[in-house]
Amino acid sequence: MPHEPISVFDMFKIGVGPSSSHTLGPWRAALRCIQTIQQKTSLDKVSSVTVLLYGSLAKTGKGHGTDIAVMMGLCGEDPVTIDVNTLTPKINTILAENKLYLGGEKWIRFPVAEKLQFLYKESLPYHPNALSFLVELEDGENWCETFFSVGGGFVVKEGETSGSNSVDLPFPINTADDLLHWCMNGMAIHEVVMENESAWRSESETKKGVLKIWNAMKECTFRGCHAQGELPGGLQVRRRAFDLNKRLTGGQSYQDHEGWISAIRKGGNGFTYTLDWVSCFALAVNEENASFGRVVTAPTNGAAGVIPAVLQYYIAFCDGDSEDKIIRFLLTAAEIGSIFKKGATISAAMGGCQAEIGVSSAMAAAALTECMGGTQRQSLMAAEIAMEHHLGMTCDPIGGLVQIPCIERNTMGAIKAITASQLALQSSPDYAIVSLDKVIKTMWDTALDMNSKYKETADGGLAIHVPLSLPEC
Repeated sequence: MPHEPISVFDMFKIGVGPSSSHTLGPWRAALRCIQTIQQKTSLDKVSSVTVLLYGSLAKTGKGHGTDIAVMMGLCGEDPVTIDVNTLTPKINTILAENKLYLGGEKWIRFPVAEKLQFLYKESLPYHPNALSFLVELEDGENWCETFFSVGGGFVVKEGETSGSNSVDLPFPINTADDLLHWCMNGMAIHEVVMENESAWRSESETKKGVLKIWNAMKECTFRGCHAQGELPGGLQVRRRAFDLNKRLTGGQSYQDHEGWISAIRKGGNGFTYTLDWVSCFALAVNEENASFGRVVTAPTNGAAGVIPAVLQYYIAFCDGDSEDKIIRFLLTAAEIGSIFKKGATISAAMGGCQAEIGVSSAMAAAALTECMGGTQRQSLMAAEIAMEHHLGMTCDPIGGLVQIPCIERNTMGAIKAITASQLALQSSPDYAIVSLDKVIKTMWDTALDMNSKYKETADGGLAIHVPLSLPEC
């Protein structure tokens, strides 16, 4: 079977919240639309761009900031580097002036209600997260491009295959069994991953890039633990990480992340204290995500808090505070995520929340197990345990916002990952009945059977049983 080469930097992407599939994906699709225009003609010759949002993108698009993402992409803004504090004023300018600075080169007419259409009752067959760009030139020529945001910030153009990397890896992997096969020579999971990453770049470049990913996670967690207020969107959800951090640190003073970790360690490692910190880490990240802050897809934005929370736990409470250990953790996590993407999905619009929180929990469980000295088979066992206990989890965001129940679910996913790791470390995989590949297949079967109203549409579950007076989203 042909393999799809997926890099660690495909699984972990720096971007803007609140959703990888509904924000980062459409943003990237809009940037690709700009590239197509530049390849075919020039931005100066464009007279109009109309965007059509289908399926899940339409139903929860406003709550997920899809409209904002598309407009920023059409303006040529980079989600990795944009100053998130400028988002609101930039959008307000477009709304007030009914025009958009296409690709940062030309102003075009863009009354949002007319040019950005939410087709709530229409869906395209390939994937629920679809959007089309209708481009018109001043000479009357026009064309249409359709993209699918397939989860985790991955974007596929209609007619092209999902794989975007055309490299030959020394250790091609589609399944967990493939990974174990390559580990039979004694290589650890992260070592196999590093060898594969060398097909794209040097080892030093990979390490530098992974540490950049970790730095973004670290900054997001620290920022979220020190930000107060109410989350945007109308649910009136109050940030909780700030108060929890303040209570747990007991008024200690510190200036940076390192000082903060030192203050955390002074509280000891009691069970409830540690549990509170893991929850605090996860809350902080996803409160930032809900606030259009800078986060890392891990493997998605909606599940962005699980892996940073478990990694912070490893650093603060398990002697994981070294660059080599952090790199080992993230490389292992990325490989588990890529296996889930190949064998099932990381898109809630395709598989419900099991595809987001469940996958992120499995990724974190495997990574923690490897870093705590577990064998390769114990790491895969930990991933299986974590996913097994997320099977069937629906995606039913209230008001279409990535807040309730999404933020708390990250705390639960992180705790389950740590528990799964502990179970695997104290167990023998020889006696395991369920393999990781079997649970991935089960997850995909469950996704196919799941009613569409539980797949990021806000048409079922908590989204309809918690009545709220919110703008249409």
